[in-house]
Amino acid sequence: MTHHEINFDGLIGPTHNYAGLSFGNIASAKNKGAASNPRAAVLQGVAKMRAVKALGLNQGFLPPQDRPHLKTLRALGFSGTDRQIVEKAAAHPDILANCYAASSMWTANAGTVAPSPDTADGKVHFTPANLAGNFHRSIEGGTTARVLKLIFSGEKFFTHHPPLPGGVHFGDEGAANHGRLAESHGAKGVHLFVYGIDGDKFPARQKKRASEAVARNHRLDPAKTVFVQQARAALDAGAFHNDVVGVANGTVLFLHEQSFEDRDGAVAAIRKAAPFVEIIEAPKSAVTLEDAISSYLFNSQLLSLPGGEMALVLPKESEENARVKSFVDETLAKNNPINRAIYMDVRESMRNGGGPACLRLRVVLSDAEIAATNPNFLLDDRKFDALEAWARKHYRDRLTPDDLRDPDFMVESLAAIDALTKLLGMGAFYDFQR
Repeated sequence: MTHHEINFDGLIGPTHNYAGLSFGNIASAKNKGAASNPRAAVLQGVAKMRAVKALGLNQGFLPPQDRPHLKTLRALGFSGTDRQIVEKAAAHPDILANCYAASSMWTANAGTVAPSPDTADGKVHFTPANLAGNFHRSIEGGTTARVLKLIFSGEKFFTHHPPLPGGVHFGDEGAANHGRLAESHGAKGVHLFVYGIDGDKFPARQKKRASEAVARNHRLDPAKTVFVQQARAALDAGAFHNDVVGVANGTVLFLHEQSFEDRDGAVAAIRKAAPFVEIIEAPKSAVTLEDAISSYLFNSQLLSLPGGEMALVLPKESEENARVKSFVDETLAKNNPINRAIYMDVRESMRNGGGPACLRLRVVLSDAEIAATNPNFLLDDRKFDALEAWARKHYRDRLTPDDLRDPDFMVESLAAIDALTKLLGMGAFYDFQR
């Protein structure tokens, strides 16, 4: 049976703005209050998806969530018409900003996926992340669950679990703290879960008990499942998710020397579960944690290409950092599977703390499972064109946090999402449409 990896990117929503809501995310805090460009953001994201598709790979997407999330504002006591709700919430700008966040664009946090070769029942398992660590993200889980069920429907191939209960005690941030190693997409894989313990500066968002619960629900083989603690130094340097300092793909683990709290113990456990693994590590003497986090070197997409080699899709910031660029060039020159680097402009996402890997959720599917996947969310040239035309029509090229207080912007944003549902044949999918 042939299996393929499909990257499902988050389509960036029309309310993309810099409200600085994510504590521990240095880029988010640094750019708080600045003007964003939602139109450029979504077009940069679509361009990245086009580039991945051009490499000969399948490419999918998840639609943006409806923002402002009027259902949450109503639950918080704001009443009246939709316009009146926004007018009243404008007196509480922090609450309003949280309900306007476009952070579902970072689909690495949408959930955790286990492919069918790895699960005891031979089905693809999905668990939406509860994202309990931040208010603006914690309201995503219900809609994410509905989106995943819409795209991957049918009990024959897919099993959908609800987000984990327990709030921050079982805080789960999805695939941003999870990786899969395998000798091929269709081979039984090894699942690497990275959890955190609060640092001196910043809290950890991924709890070990959450990772363990996801692994149990997905019916993974304990001998093929590894739990490793993220380095506190990395967390305090701004690596709020492990995918800021490491990425796994196929037989390769590409990471920074200071990724794990107990580096030697982690490497030993990973090698025991995955003897085939090739570890490509950036020494701190060549690339500092500050370099890694400011450039998002390890938040690159590491992709297996049809010819058997691997490519890195990196942000332009990695190309512009001399030490990082030198390390990438040295990696490409060595005898390892990575032999191509593609630098992409995703600056609008980067300014809010999300690089190429943040923007995608990896899903490994067999041919039969792909046939059972909703084709509206698998991209070709015609759909790329349609999404770009939709974005150019509905998105602003400048947005500030103050603009969120305008009820007209609420009407404009929801009209854009409504138009997208018609384009995709989704029906009355979102809360505001019901």
